Amino acid sequence: MIQRVLAIPSKRYERTPIAFLTDAEVDALLAAPDQQTWAGRRDRTLLLVAVQTGLRVAELIGLCWHDIALGTGAHVRCHGKGRKVRCIPLRKDAIAALRAWQREQQNGPDAPVFPNARGGPLSRDGVAYLLANHVATAQQRCPALHGKRVSPHVLRHSAAMALLHSGVDCAVIARWLGHESMDTTQMYLHASLELKQQALAKTAPVNGQPGRYRPDDQLLAFLKSL
Repeated sequence: MIQRVLAIPSKRYERTPIAFLTDAEVDALLAAPDQQTWAGRRDRTLLLVAVQTGLRVAELIGLCWHDIALGTGAHVRCHGKGRKVRCIPLRKDAIAALRAWQREQQNGPDAPVFPNARGGPLSRDGVAYLLANHVATAQQRCPALHGKRVSPHVLRHSAAMALLHSGVDCAVIARWLGHESMDTTQMYLHASLELKQQALAKTAPVNGQPGRYRPDDQLLAFLKSL
């Protein structure tokens, strides 16, 4: 009976392409929070850490100050799925933002890095709510965000795609994101049109020259006049 159950094939389903933000969209999102308010400074720091580290929303809201090292070899230590602990290095802009936010908070090591108005940790719904508000603001600066559904997990995808486009190996990205299997990381290769275009540029047609065709100004002017 067990063998018969194991022999049942997996159900086939359609997998939609993953959503992620481009560099311009990330810049517009990070510029959306109002830096003159406490909540705005918290939100920008949270968004910056999210798009740079690729933390899951549960890992992000669970961060305490003792999980963050801002000295030499600055990094974030988080507890992921299966109680696995991993460390993620921080860029200079994230380090500067976290240092400024830490000076403003002046809380103990066990305090949440991103508290709500009452001092407790943010909830999943709270992160989704503030993200939706800032996306609505960012749409005024970046029209490409119109009609784009941006969830906290999209920020995680954006971090992975940024690493992939920078030439980071998939095995490193899998460890960075805390993936159990490399198969999960492979989906970013399927989603990246830029990498496919780079691969296409290295190919050449039969009896042709390598590279992509570049029309001259006369042809472009003719096409625009149609």
